Amino acid sequence: MNNSVGNAARLLWAGLRALLVLTVVTGVLYPLAVTGIAQVAFPGKANGSEIKDASGKVVGSELIGQTYHLPKKNPDDADEAVTPDLKWFQPRPSNGLGSNSVNTQYSIILSGATNRSGDNADLIKWVRDAKAAVVKDNSTADHQVKPSDVPADAVTSSGSGLDPHISPAYAKLQVHRVAEKNGLDVGQVEQLVADHTDDRILGFIGEPRVNVLQLNIALKNLVAAKG
Repeated sequence: MNNSVGNAARLLWAGLRALLVLTVVTGVLYPLAVTGIAQVAFPGKANGSEIKDASGKVVGSELIGQTYHLPKKNPDDADEAVTPDLKWFQPRPSNGLGSNSVNTQYSIILSGATNRSGDNADLIKWVRDAKAAVVKDNSTADHQVKPSDVPADAVTSSGSGLDPHISPAYAKLQVHRVAEKNGLDVGQVEQLVADHTDDRILGFIGEPRVNVLQLNIALKNLVAAKG
């Protein structure tokens, strides 16, 4: 009987020691080592890929899309329709999984795809309405956008609903409107888009893309320099 108790006690103590050692190694030492290596090797990515404006203020992450809307007349009215601020380049639609209804002041988009099929009536309406809005918003006195000019990413959300990038085609489609709204030459804005167009990763992975937040920060700096 005593031997059985002793053996059980030894097994329990061995298990406790293993738990303590593994807790220290995997719960303390390993996270500290990974964090330290990440901070040395790629601190920007390790800290959330933050983007700062000219003043050094963090204005977002290059990994998460943002919206560029005019302020609400009543900030406390969650049902008030939002209107895009057309002086900025606009991102992809952000339908996602809908909005977080817990916060009544801000409409927080929940990350995720709409999961609607290509023949879904809601999706078809969203795409048609979005295309009509893109044509209307981006047509200027001297530049008329045709429905055939509108690329797919201008009227559909990404798989996450929070894509920070748009295609070069969608960025170029917005050039005339952005130039007019900001009192800039079209050529200046076209060059801005060209300068902020990233090529395929490693030259063959993915598609060329434009980070909307970085492009809008550059636009803000250009307008400030002009003024």
